[in-house]
This record gives sequence, C-alpha cells and structure tokens, in this order.
Amino acid sequence: MTQLDHSSIISQEFNIHINQIKAVQDLLSQDATVPFIARYRKEATGSLDETQITAIRDRLHQLTELDQRRETILNSLEKHGHLTDELKEKVMAAPSMTVLEDIYLPYKPKRRTKGTIAKERGLEPLARALFEQTGIDPPAAAAPFVDPEKEVPTEEDALQGARHIMAEWINEDETARTRLRALFNRKGIIRSRVIPGKESAGTKFKDYFEWEEPAHSAPSHRILAMRRGEREEILSLSMQPSEDEAIGILEKLFLKGNGDDCTQVAMAITDSYKRLLSRAMETELRLETKERAEQDAIRVFADNLRQLLLAPPLGAKRVMGIDPGFRTGCKVVCLDRQGKLLHNDTIFPHTSKGQLEKAKETVRRLHAAHRIEAIAVGNGTAGRETEAFVRGLDLPGSPIVLMVNESGASVYSASEVAREEFPDHDLTVRGAVSIGRRLMDPLAELVKIDPKSIGVGQYQHDVDQGGLKATLDDVVVSCVNAVGVDVNRASSQLLSYVSGLGPQLARNIVSHRNDHGPFADRDALKKVSRLGPKAFEQAAGFLRIIDAANPLDGSAVHPESYAIVDRMAGDLGSTVIELMEKDLPGIVTNITKFGAFVDIGVHQDGLVHISEMADRFIKDPAEVVKVQQKVTVTVLEVDMERKRIALSLRSREKRTQAENVKAKKQPSRKPQHQNRKPERRGKQPFHNPLAEALSKLKGN
Repeated sequence: MTQLDHSSIISQEFNIHINQIKAVQDLLSQDATVPFIARYRKEATGSLDETQITAIRDRLHQLTELDQRRETILNSLEKHGHLTDELKEKVMAAPSMTVLEDIYLPYKPKRRTKGTIAKERGLEPLARALFEQTGIDPPAAAAPFVDPEKEVPTEEDALQGARHIMAEWINEDETARTRLRALFNRKGIIRSRVIPGKESAGTKFKDYFEWEEPAHSAPSHRILAMRRGEREEILSLSMQPSEDEAIGILEKLFLKGNGDDCTQVAMAITDSYKRLLSRAMETELRLETKERAEQDAIRVFADNLRQLLLAPPLGAKRVMGIDPGFRTGCKVVCLDRQGKLLHNDTIFPHTSKGQLEKAKETVRRLHAAHRIEAIAVGNGTAGRETEAFVRGLDLPGSPIVLMVNESGASVYSASEVAREEFPDHDLTVRGAVSIGRRLMDPLAELVKIDPKSIGVGQYQHDVDQGGLKATLDDVVVSCVNAVGVDVNRASSQLLSYVSGLGPQLARNIVSHRNDHGPFADRDALKKVSRLGPKAFEQAAGFLRIIDAANPLDGSAVHPESYAIVDRMAGDLGSTVIELMEKDLPGIVTNITKFGAFVDIGVHQDGLVHISEMADRFIKDPAEVVKVQQKVTVTVLEVDMERKRIALSLRSREKRTQAENVKAKKQPSRKPQHQNRKPERRGKQPFHNPLAEALSKLKGN
C-alpha cells in the first residue's frame, strides 16, 4: 500500500487529521525521534503529544508488516496460478492480518490432510454433489466412487471422504470464520482445571484448579497466571463458547434442508467444527487474550517505571549510602555532592551489643568527617532495622534519612558499567553506591540498569520480551528527554537515551569532555567526533549546559529558536534572563488532582503541575493551594500552538529552617532555576515581559 493509504487509515482510526499523520510519518522517515517531534516540531504535527506520536509510529509499523505479508501472499497466489483480479482486490483491501489470512487460507499450500487425501482418491465430485443438497440418495451417489484400489472399499468410506472434503470447505469459508470468531470473542469461556495428580505440586495455582470466567473480561493477571500454570503442566486450559451455539451458526450458513444428503452435510459441519474450526478459533482467542494480558502487564510495568524514574531527586547533597544486612553486615559508603565515592566501610549493628556500639561510633565518625547531609538506606533484608538504627543515632544537623528501593542494585553491581566505574571495589560497595546515588538522582542512576531488573512489574517473565523491552525503552527515553540532561555531568549511560545520540555518540561525548574539559556552550557539541548536524538537531534541546554564557543553553529552548527569543526580549526592552526568570503574580482559579490552574492576567490560565507545586513531595495540590488564593509563580514554558502556559510554585531561595524540618520526611527537589533575580530599578511598576510577550503574540 502507499504512504497516503497508511495516513488515511490511521487518520480514521485515531480521529487525527490526515496532514498531522503525514507530518509524523515524514519526520519519522527522516529518523526524527518521538521526544524531538513532540517537543520541537509541534507546528508540523499540530501539537501531537508523545503518546499520540508513539501510537502513530507503532501503527505504521503494524501496517508495514501487513503490507509485507500481503506482498508474500500475492506472490504465492500468482506462483500457484490462483491470482485473479477479484482475489487481488480482496487481498489489497484486507484491513487486518486476520482477514488477510482468512482470504488466503483456501489457496494456502497444505500438508496432506484428510480432505486432500480424499481428493486424491477422486471423491471431490461426490462431495460437491452432496454439498448442493438437492435431495440425492447418499449411498447411491457414493456407489460409483467405491474403488478398493484407491482405498475406498465401501460406500461409507466414500461418504466419509466426501465429508472430510466438505469439512475443509466449511473450515475455509470466510463468512463462517468471521461469525465464529465473533462468537468466541463474545461468549468464549476460559476453563481451568488441575491435571490429575498435580494437586500437591501446584498448590500455588490452587485458585485455578476449578475455575471459569468469560474470556473477554478476564483480567490480565489471571490470564497470565493460568497460562503459567499450563506451561508448568499443572493446569489444563480451554477457551470455548457453547458448542451447540457454534454448530448452530454453521448449520444456518450451510444446511439447506433435512434430507439424507443434508444429514451428510450436518455431519461434515460437526466434524469441521470439532476437528478444525474450534481449534483454530480457540488458538486465535488464546492469542488475543494473551496479547491483551501482556499489553496490560506491560502498561502497568511502564507506568510504575515512569513513576520511579521521575521520582523527585534530592539533588547535589553529600550522601551516605547503606546496603543493609544482618549476618554479613551493612556496607556503608560516603559520596560527595557529585556522587563520587569517598569512603567505604562495613558495620554490624544487628549481631551483638559490642558490634552495635562499634557501628554507632563508625557512622558518627563518617558523618562528621564527610559532613553528610542525607542517608539512604536500602529497603532489602534488614532495611527497616538499619533505618531505625540510623535514626536512633540523633546525628548532629539532623541529616535526612530515607529508605530507597534497591531493586536491581545487585544487577548493577555485577554489570560491566559498575566494573568500569569501580574496578577496585567489590559488588557490595558498588551496590551501596547505587543506593546512595538513587536518592540523589533516581533517573541518572536507574538508567544504568536493565529496566526489567528494577522489579516494578507483574508477570514480567511471562510476557513478550521484545514488546516489553521496546515499551520500557520508550519510557526511559521519554523520561530522560522530558527532564533533560546536564551534558557536563551525565554518564554515558544516561546520555545514550538522549534523542539522536545512542551508546556510541554518548561515549564520544564523555570522551571529548574528559579530553577537553566541560562544554562551554551547545555549539561546542558540534566538535564531538561523529556528532553530525542531524544528531545535533535531535539532541541539542535536551542537553543542558548549566551556567553557560547564554542562559538559553541551560533551558529546553532549541538553538534553532534562540533568535526568536532574542527578538522577543529586544521588543520588550528586557534581557533573555528577565524573560526566562521573572515571577508573575496570579490567582488560583481551579484545582485538579494533577495540579492547579492560575490566572496570570493574560487571558489564558497557566497550569502548575503537581510536580511543580512545592519543594517537597505532595500527593494532592490541595495541600498547597486553595481556589482564589494569590500566588507568585514562575513561567516555565509558553506553548503558543496549544495555548498552554506551564508554571511553577517552587521557590528559588534557600529553604527556611521549617522547610528543612519537613524535608527530613520527604525528599526535596532542587529548583531548576537559578536563585538570582534581576534587580528592579527604583520604584517602577512591576514589569511583566512574559505576559507582555504572550499578549502581543495573541494579539490582546
């Protein structure tokens, strides 16, 4: 099919204008990434978001696979002399792989079946005569076909062969398959039974020893559990509707009366259903329910992973990481504000009173020596006990003490990445470092681990591993690019997920940084080996250079738009810094579960997302604001295309002592903006350049 056909199909399926689909298609064909298209090509796509663009990309891939199969089938039909203009038209119009295979089935080269054997014995004319159901006498019609040399010794043998041929015709009938498929999807029942003698071995599947429920509404976790039980040879599964109802559908399609020849057709119908159609339809239903269950499980995994990756970072703090344990002790590491390992030790607070006192002295000494500001305790074995031990020390300065999810830390500690980072330390030290760094910056640390090893999914080993990996990789890419990356501090693993880069260019960036020092501006990235114009275009907006001479190098503004921002600032008599950092007074107009809308006086309310409402973690925006409350916000982004304004309530000043007390219970999040505010001159009225810019651009 042509590219236009694909655009038209997806436009109808997704209810998105065809020009938007074609724009995404063109950009993807130019190797543009989903995050780049979503953020920097809004004018081309009509502001489609990442979810929509990803769905379009995946559907394009499905249609491409359908086209490839269509081409294979057409070649086969032509090769075997079956292709006609009418058949070709049906093949080209098939909207799905299922329909396409149904069309192809009667012409598909077959292995020897009961039907083909009967045809070889010359029984096809008898089958056609019976199938017409004109009232002929079956034994009389079968008599001429009796031939012992052809292994048809009796009239009944001839009739049986004819029924086998008719059964295959019924099985290959497109209408019959469509109607039975609908019945299986609508009324199919999953039945699970324990295999006799496996009751003791399969106690974990006891809930499914005698279980049945509608297939279309069965939740993913039960489907995957029953399939696992079947795979482990504990359970037997079937997915069938009422047999009488299924055969009734076929009889309405093929039976024309109640004569003796009709009885032969009825027997063929029953045989076709039991031996052929029911198995084919059940296989399809099993595959459909499996794919649905896998999609649900992968979605849950992806959602959990996204939340974990985007957990608020503590930021640049001096951290003590503790990998807890009972008999083997607790491995303790001290990290500087950049996550560099300064010291490691082992304490045994849970073995004896003497060891407990020694552990207290060690932690107090390390806390003082390295001026520790926060302590991360892994949530594994002895995690709660170790957390209680640390909290009971009453350390000076009251450092933050937090439990950290350590899933996957052991995988990281044994990985090549960990060996490269810490060649002179064992696995326990590497694991403790990972725990400490996860508190400082979860995203930067967790990207070093295979997402499947982080342990936030269900039945992850039971789902399609290729589909799982592709989805989780999409989540990591989305999160990394949504947050942005400090190019002068990021690891090669983190950089590899940036739009347009990949592992090799990421390593080249780190190598260039090591050889030539920090990047002074985004243009310096062009000097990296093999980082060409296309890669720069894709990556530049997501790579941040903090404290660069041009403040836009530390923002999400793409270099291709710098001139526009400069002109906006010039038109308003402001600097770029003022344009980016000015506070706006506003009034809260509406509160939702995901944030609050604020009127900032430009005829378009801005949104303060829940993640931008406070320097601490909150579960509900109502904890922070109320409707009609006056607030001072910072503008993060103005999206003219979608008429959206992103705002923040998070402070730029150092937190007060009261906020520090609260932060002991919840990780703080380092403000993304500099603390420096432009000075106001004299007693001039409040100058609001962003509001003026938005008003001008909107024509207000």
